[in-house]
Amino acid sequence: MKWIFRNRRFLHAVMLICMILQSGCRENLHKEGKEPSPGLSPPPPSAQSAAPVWTFGIIYPMVNPTYETITQKAEATASVHNIQLLVQAPDEANLEQQIRIMEMMIKRKVDGIAIDPVDSASLIPVINKAVAQGIPVICFESDSPGSNRSAYVGADNYRTGAVLGEEVGRLLDGRGMILVGTGMPHMLGLNQRLDGLLDYLSQHTMIDVLEVRSNDGSEASALLQLEQMIEAHPHFSAFISLDFVSASSSILVWKAKGLKRSNVALGLTPFVEEAVNNGQITAVISQNEQTWGEAIIRTLLSLVLEEEIGEFIDTGITRQLAP
Repeated sequence: MKWIFRNRRFLHAVMLICMILQSGCRENLHKEGKEPSPGLSPPPPSAQSAAPVWTFGIIYPMVNPTYETITQKAEATASVHNIQLLVQAPDEANLEQQIRIMEMMIKRKVDGIAIDPVDSASLIPVINKAVAQGIPVICFESDSPGSNRSAYVGADNYRTGAVLGEEVGRLLDGRGMILVGTGMPHMLGLNQRLDGLLDYLSQHTMIDVLEVRSNDGSEASALLQLEQMIEAHPHFSAFISLDFVSASSSILVWKAKGLKRSNVALGLTPFVEEAVNNGQITAVISQNEQTWGEAIIRTLLSLVLEEEIGEFIDTGITRQLAP
């Protein structure tokens, strides 16, 4: 009996010490602000420390603020699915650099690649090489339909050009003279936009296209080309951008020259949206670029999971007009 009594006293003492220690720990957690909020459970350790399940590569044609927005959306979607992203872009549009980036990603054995091809035909061999090695490839913004890519994410570029034509026709009441700025001459998507624009204008308006110039994806070249066109055609009625670089460059020229002519841009970035509110941009035609990042990740994820997908992931076309 003495032994049982002594052990009970010992157990009571141990329990008292544990209660004191536990109370102290809770107090310290509360003071440091580490106590979990009511109703919220902290993420399990496995979700925080698990290695990425897949690695996807995204290859842009060049560095541009629009692509930064796409990357942010892609990263947000990728993080939910524990996907690592490799995002690469030449400083300015460059076919050789895109090919080298593709080769690097193939060598790293990534699980999927999304590319915005600067030259749809010239990139066919390296796209097919990736697919032959078991790496699914999709295109976005501009397509490479002659390759073995699995899908295209973006809008109908020919229709986008026609919508640009509709908008400038509305702004000019079907008559006037316009200048057109575009990007890389071998980029399929840009040529489709130009065809859509020219076909619409010739079939539905009396608008004359004074000049079309390509900037090769260079901001400096876009500024120079636009200034030269304006100098050569001072009585132009409107400027139309078929690419992101032409759009952003036109804002700088409109600001510097205080121009009041119509300026129709492609792509809705924060910079362009600000220019719409400030009067440098008259109207914006968007392919809903802000949705591309999520669409890219979900499409690649469906491919690696061997799920059925459509060949054309249509992100649609929207308009935004100046207030």
